[in-house]
Amino acid sequence: MTKQRNAKAMMSIGAIASRTGLAVTAIRFYEAEGLITPSRNAGGQRQYRRDEIRRLSFIKISQNLGFSLREINDALSTLPESRTPTKKDWQQLSKHFAQVIDQRIAKLTQLRENLSRCIGCGCLSLTTCRLHNPDDLASSLGAGPRYLVGDSSKDVVQQ
Repeated sequence: MTKQRNAKAMMSIGAIASRTGLAVTAIRFYEAEGLITPSRNAGGQRQYRRDEIRRLSFIKISQNLGFSLREINDALSTLPESRTPTKKDWQQLSKHFAQVIDQRIAKLTQLRENLSRCIGCGCLSLTTCRLHNPDDLASSLGAGPRYLVGDSSKDVVQQ
């Protein structure tokens, strides 16, 4: 009975693709990247545990949120390989991602609020830039849009 139960718990690559909405080629790619690990049946065909559906869904969502495959792989490596991850396992993994997402939301909010104002990029083409970044003093903080990366006019070294 145990063998039958395990056999039913395994899914073909086509079935897992259908269930996740991912292309078979994408699933093979994630396998090649080490994000998922199928087993093989006697005929050499890939067989996936049902819990791979959650992993593949997590990968898809994480990529849509802008996480790199490396970040996703690092997160998935915290999950147990030998058993189906529990709710607690997923909560622990999601804690870190939630912090990163919160940081990204804060940066996007700042971008939205500052986009029409001076961003400390050194262009000095707007009247407000001359007020907030006179003589490109923000460049003393480094290259790029200093105010969008978290610096402020208070951080500028007065010359």
